[in-house]
Amino acid sequence: MTFQPDQGLSQEEVTERVDSTIEDNEVVLFMKGNRLMPQCGFSQRALDLITQYREDVECVDTLESLDEYRAALSEHSGWETTPQTYVNGEFIGGSDILAEMDERGELAAALNAE
Repeated sequence: MTFQPDQGLSQEEVTERVDSTIEDNEVVLFMKGNRLMPQCGFSQRALDLITQYREDVECVDTLESLDEYRAALSEHSGWETTPQTYVNGEFIGGSDILAEMDERGELAAALNAE
């Protein structure tokens, strides 16, 4: 059996899901895989960086409809890549930006963890 992405949701369903998830949650991580089983190193790194400061992060697996998630996320951030982190509706960045913020001592404050 081979993995076949994009067998999931329509573009409209994904766009609605992205919009409501960003609006309804303080911290959201759109990632490949889930909290228990990230499916790429960048997603794992972003999750690790966030959860060192707070556990209450909403994780959304983009693999079920990857192309649709890329299009919907691009509307919010201008980026098609994942992972993407949002705090209070604002796009913060992916794993590299989170790591840079952490190195500068800015990530905890950005996540409203302090």
